[in-house]
Amino acid sequence: MRNEKLIQALGNCINHCNYCADACLDEDDVKKMVDCIRTDRVCAEVCSALNQVLATNYKDVNALVEYCKKVCQDCADECGKHEAQHCKDCAQACRECVNACEAYLA
Repeated sequence: MRNEKLIQALGNCINHCNYCADACLDEDDVKKMVDCIRTDRVCAEVCSALNQVLATNYKDVNALVEYCKKVCQDCADECGKHEAQHCKDCAQACRECVNACEAYLA
């Protein structure tokens, strides 16, 4: 199935973004983590929306996949700025999702 790898990457990204956002709230300087938390939340929502649409077998999804790819890249860039392991893991999951979006669009 064409969607399978992307659906797996989306689920992984959603999980990492939700975990990262929550873990950021436990950081000593939460104010430094505001952009990370916000980006994590948006990324999880966009990935979730795409995941739901892909499950419907709706055909016109390329623009949403492109947008998801952009948001995941933004999230990877933001999380990549931080030293916390949850941020590093999230950035990696986001990069994998970007790659899965690119493969889907190819």
